Amino acid sequence: MSALSATLGGGGLRSLLPVAAERPESLSSSLSAPVRTLTPPSQLSDLELLDGCLAGSRLMQKYLYERFAGRMMAVCLRYAQTTFEAEDVLQEGFLTVFKNLGSFRRECPLEFWIRRIMVNAALRQHRRNAPLVAVSDGGEYPEDLAGEEFTLSNYNFEELLNLIQELAPRYRMVFNLFAIEGYGHKEIGDMLGISEGTSKSQYSRARAILKSKVERLDAHRSHGSFRS
Repeated sequence: MSALSATLGGGGLRSLLPVAAERPESLSSSLSAPVRTLTPPSQLSDLELLDGCLAGSRLMQKYLYERFAGRMMAVCLRYAQTTFEAEDVLQEGFLTVFKNLGSFRRECPLEFWIRRIMVNAALRQHRRNAPLVAVSDGGEYPEDLAGEEFTLSNYNFEELLNLIQELAPRYRMVFNLFAIEGYGHKEIGDMLGISEGTSKSQYSRARAILKSKVERLDAHRSHGSFRS
């Protein structure tokens, strides 16, 4: 995607990765194992990439970034309101990843650990932006969806992303954390500095808004199909 290309281009990756001190032993090690250096990135496991990064290999850092950047950008886009904001979250998240690789305990998949870091980076961005954004959600929607269900499985990524990004920030954060990340409302309350009840009500409100938007999108689709 263009956002990812922008992050990787123009030296962006080099500025993103931490500068590792050149060590003679790591240099001699890399020279004595040329086959290892030539191993295609796709054939390296996540833990092999991790070990290479911990050994100070810039190449392994590059491979790790390229393996996860696209998936993590998709996560960041769901929390951000713009692509520019998502890129900021992605860069901040990867800076945290590379700074803390040594603390990864290997008790869960590396991707899961990185994803949690990206979500936390998005939360920090949300807290920084919270005083600057309007609280209005820009429309009239039912307060609750008690007993009502709707599905988002019939929509592609771009359509879903647009629907979620149109939510007011407080609704977007709660919806992502509960419906997609799987956190409970008490956890979300602690993460966002709100009560458990507020988290529940904001999630209900977010679902109501999304349902209304989905109905409008369906109506637009049907109208377009009828005209064609």
